Amino acid sequence: MGHIHHMLWRPFHSIPDPTATSSPAGAPPPLHGPADAVRRTLEPIASPADILGSTPYYAFVMSGVRLDSAEHGRVLCSFVVTPRHANSQGYLLSGVTATLADQLGAAVFYSSGIGSSGVSLEISVSYVDTATVGEEIEVEGKLLRAGKSVGVVSIDFRKKRTGKLMAQARHTTYLAVSSKL
Repeated sequence: MGHIHHMLWRPFHSIPDPTATSSPAGAPPPLHGPADAVRRTLEPIASPADILGSTPYYAFVMSGVRLDSAEHGRVLCSFVVTPRHANSQGYLLSGVTATLADQLGAAVFYSSGIGSSGVSLEISVSYVDTATVGEEIEVEGKLLRAGKSVGVVSIDFRKKRTGKLMAQARHTTYLAVSSKL
């Protein structure tokens, strides 16, 4: 899935860019810097139907996620848990957390100036608390290492109101450019 991250969704196109100059009414602001690299990463250039084997699941999960800040090697997002993200008891689904770790981990690589999100080698998630419908969750991704072929990102999920850790993920990605055999 790591190789199609940048093609699936565009939830951040309406976020104002503080460095933007005026743009036509309704048009997204011009793109500059790490936040803009993240926006481009998370904005679709093809619909899921156009990508063989993909589904609308990423757009379903990512809808409502806000990009709060992005800088070199760090991305901060937040979202409110909605009923579509929850099980029948109202708890955030673990698969939603894992999907966010995958997508936001890729965004961290782009914020670091790496031209590709690569291919995911491993994503691990430790769930240490629950979140319920209506709770706001803050998600912070940080670059731990970007070598010639492998990169590692950590992603923390915290309850925004209390700062309590809800889940912690690690996303390891193969970054090397494919050879043309």
